[in-house]
Amino acid sequence: MPLSLAPEHEARRVEFQGFVDEHVAPFADAFHRAQRTPPELIALLAERGYLGISIPKEFGGAGEDAVTLGLLAAELARGCSSVRSLLTVHTMVALAILRWGTRAQRERWLPELASGRRIGALALSEPGVGSDAKSVTTRIAAQGTDLVIDGEKRWITYGEIADLFLVFGRTEEGPTAVLVERGRPGLRTEPIRDLLGIRASMTASVHLDGCRVEADHVVGRRGLGITQVASVALDLGRYTVAWGCVGILRACVEACVAYTSRREQFGAPLKEHQLVRRMISDMFTDLHASEMLCMEAGRLRDRRDPGALSATAMAKYFASTAAVRAAGDAVQLHGANGCSADYPLQRLLGDARIMEIIEGSSQIQQITIAEYAYLEHGGAGRRGPAAPSKEP
Repeated sequence: MPLSLAPEHEARRVEFQGFVDEHVAPFADAFHRAQRTPPELIALLAERGYLGISIPKEFGGAGEDAVTLGLLAAELARGCSSVRSLLTVHTMVALAILRWGTRAQRERWLPELASGRRIGALALSEPGVGSDAKSVTTRIAAQGTDLVIDGEKRWITYGEIADLFLVFGRTEEGPTAVLVERGRPGLRTEPIRDLLGIRASMTASVHLDGCRVEADHVVGRRGLGITQVASVALDLGRYTVAWGCVGILRACVEACVAYTSRREQFGAPLKEHQLVRRMISDMFTDLHASEMLCMEAGRLRDRRDPGALSATAMAKYFASTAAVRAAGDAVQLHGANGCSADYPLQRLLGDARIMEIIEGSSQIQQITIAEYAYLEHGGAGRRGPAAPSKEP
């Protein structure tokens, strides 16, 4: 049952599929082994306008809607989750500037991000801070008209090559977001190698040692860096990661259908064995369920419906856990071949496992989704169980 799309969305999906089939999927295992994304591919993404796909046209972007962004994320992840992660972090930074930046910041930075002349990276996580974002320890101190930043950021996707970092630290007012360009004295990056998944995402530690920027680099109000700026960016990140999981699911289905159709065991193709069909059916159903959840989240986002927040959380939670199940089953169906570098399954399994952690772990999503359930259904759970009905 193909996903039902408006003609304009279907046309873009076909375009994205063709791009990935030509420029991404055939080389994904090589990217994974080299642990890098070739600059030529990044330049091509920029040339096609994909890095600015959700940035308004007035700032040089394509101004596409959330559904189109999601379809691009899914196709990129079908080919290579690391390349999808570039789209994710880059658009997170752009959206934070668009939503909370000053007019001057938007006019300065959004055209650079839309064109791909600068690559953006979100610098939130620290060695001791992950899900508890409000506990960032990076210090941002005022010195005259400047700000001086000291701290270490870790697990920064594309931090190895990013030109513009959205750094979260702590001022006297509380958590604050500030833009820091590469090349500022006191900023250096250190590559992180041999990750479980998204190995080509050029993840890095970012060290800030007395790094100085002008006070006008603050995005949003001081003290509201997490509740305003980071929350908007992370919500978008969850959305594109959810669609990215759809791409992983599709890659698993395609690989398993092809393999089980040609591989024979016990005198018959693998696809004729009932337990194999059970695994394929679960995988296929999870794919379409994830697509529908993501599509609903996208349509709600495009309507600016408040329900988009809960829809995005559910889409990310369901699709990421489904991707892990599918990738595990895909390895199992391929047997020893699934454990080798000759097939993409070990890469898909590692990538899928990362999806359950980034942009809010599955456990954080469970807590959040339950809260939405209590709010939507009148808070009955807060008052305890309903009283038993009386017998007549």
